[in-house]
Amino acid sequence: MTASRASLDLLYSDTEEELRSVVRALLADHCAPATVLARAESGRPHDPALWRTLASGIGAAGLLVPEKLGGAGASHREAAVVLEELGRAVAPVPYLTGCVLATEILLGCDTAEAGDLLRELAAGRQICVPALPLTQAPGAPLPRPPRESGGGALTGTVTSVADATAADVLLVLADTGLYAVPAAGARLTPAVPLDLTRPLATVTLDGTPGTRLADPATARAAVAGALLSGAGLLASEQLGLAEWCLTETVAHVRGRHQFNRPVGSFQALKHRLARLWLDVASARAAARAAADALATVSPDAPLTVAVAQAYCSGVAVRAAEECVQLHGGIGMTWEHPAHLYLKRAKADSLALGTTGHHLGLVADFAELPAPA
Repeated sequence: MTASRASLDLLYSDTEEELRSVVRALLADHCAPATVLARAESGRPHDPALWRTLASGIGAAGLLVPEKLGGAGASHREAAVVLEELGRAVAPVPYLTGCVLATEILLGCDTAEAGDLLRELAAGRQICVPALPLTQAPGAPLPRPPRESGGGALTGTVTSVADATAADVLLVLADTGLYAVPAAGARLTPAVPLDLTRPLATVTLDGTPGTRLADPATARAAVAGALLSGAGLLASEQLGLAEWCLTETVAHVRGRHQFNRPVGSFQALKHRLARLWLDVASARAAARAAADALATVSPDAPLTVAVAQAYCSGVAVRAAEECVQLHGGIGMTWEHPAHLYLKRAKADSLALGTTGHHLGLVADFAELPAPA
């Protein structure tokens, strides 16, 4: 057993549990399912008031930002706890894109300009998201980058950019490096996503000016590191989603009666829920392992992240499907939040790499040849 595996810590610290309590209380007050659904239907899912409180009031936006740049100097473990609670509430906030992916990219640049952006991000004064497709996976080839035609003027198109409509600054990976582009200077064409709580848009740049943050080699390395961290912490969002589905389904089958007895007492349903409980417990171990490996900069982090994504993605989808099916007695109602969780789970199963992609990475890391 390697030293990194021997020291793996899957438990939550007291500080992490306190952070969970604060975030959960905030979401209970400001992110009820009816509120989320109403905002999603309005076409403007992001809640600026909720975001300000989460980002600057609680300080969640700066968890991964070093203290010298105005952040909390925390680790991926604390960010994972926040994402668990955001997944539990299907919260429509740009945390994964803005406070994980964008932060990791800027940290990888290690320039004064990137540091200035990190200060703004940590304080909650600006929302910064990467102009990359949400489906971009770690270890996969990057899409054709926009071109820089001199003077920082960028031309090109990037599709399926998550949370672009909420951003103040877009991080654009161009052929000559990484650029910070004001979102107001780009043309954003909203798409119709499956998950209405995480809007997508096509970003079109037509000679749009940007500020260069890093050279091509540094930029690509920073993006690769961000995608790895994002995939690892997405597993925690999927864990929180699955836990909510399990908890709500158990409560429903306990309270709903048929033939003068709770439907949850039927043996077939007990078996389904017991299997789901085991799936969620295993997903918790996988997600915590990924967060801890990222926090400790373990050499096993790429393998641990791939395992977590390959497993947690499927568990979240199964939990949401079981939630919808075992609530079947209430009829097909748009008002019930179960469909929000199913759509987020399905969308997350494509985000930052599919299950098949991550299983392929696991096989590569284990030096297992693909079947002929």
